[in-house]
Amino acid sequence: MLTITLFIVAAALIFDFINGFHDTANAIATSVSTKALKPRHAIVLAAVMNFLGAMTFTGVAQTITKDIVDPFKLQNGSVMIMAALIAAIFWNLLTWYLGIPSSSSHAIIGAIAGAVIAAAGFGALNYKGFIKILEGLLISPLIAFVIGFLIYTIFKVMFKNLPLAQSNNGFRRIQVVTAALQAYTHGTNDAQKAMGIITMSLIAANMQTTTDIQLWVQISCAAAMGLGTSIGGWKIIKTVGGKIMKLRPVNGVAADLSSAFIIFGATYIHLPVSTTHVISSSILGVGTSHRVKGVRWGTAANMIVTWIITMPITALLAAMIYYILNIFL
Repeated sequence: MLTITLFIVAAALIFDFINGFHDTANAIATSVSTKALKPRHAIVLAAVMNFLGAMTFTGVAQTITKDIVDPFKLQNGSVMIMAALIAAIFWNLLTWYLGIPSSSSHAIIGAIAGAVIAAAGFGALNYKGFIKILEGLLISPLIAFVIGFLIYTIFKVMFKNLPLAQSNNGFRRIQVVTAALQAYTHGTNDAQKAMGIITMSLIAANMQTTTDIQLWVQISCAAAMGLGTSIGGWKIIKTVGGKIMKLRPVNGVAADLSSAFIIFGATYIHLPVSTTHVISSSILGVGTSHRVKGVRWGTAANMIVTWIITMPITALLAAMIYYILNIFL
């Protein structure tokens, strides 16, 4: 049991590390694509702000620990958690390799649900908590789209008489701040998912009796995400920062503010959301407000398809991996 738990902790930190270079690319994509920040500076900024964000809150981690399944009633829980992590890591690496901004949140939540169903049947799911999480994952991108649209509409009215060169220079400077804010909010939400998984595994192994997040778990997950961020995710930066629409600094500021507002709001109410979905939807909202024909809807459609299929695919993968692991462990 100790060996399996150590493996789970290591795998959760690897997941967090991958999340760092997979999802954090979204947080800095707009500032890099508008040349508000050089890539190296953006990555360092994002790594530091992600670490700080991850050290600030633990509410989302507790939601992951207890709202999908009751960790105190898990049968063969350690093997189940291991299967979920392997499935989520595989999907994250595959979508990163293909340059698709998939959701790490959808991947791990879908994988946990699939592993739980394989291990104990549909009745083992905590449907009230699970549905609450699903609602947050589905509604947050829609809200992000609307807020992105509204913020950019306001910007268009406020700065319509500002010369283009002056506008670009001013908003590039502002984007340094909004990129930092977005990276911080990303850390407050995404890093906590690995914290919740580790805590769940400690409870399953009878090494912990509460859902409180231990300090060493928080620090290690924050560090793993910060290190992952320092690697960067250039394929995803290219997709989010350029293939959805041609971004100008004012577009980037509007998108950054919209997504940071949604992500931090979700963190405040202890709700895990997909930072990938929120950031991409904010850009779509800004692009629609700017010029509907300027949005590359083909790229957007491909992203949406990936978002839709992530949870069922990772659920199936986790279930298959659970059955395989259960034979040998």
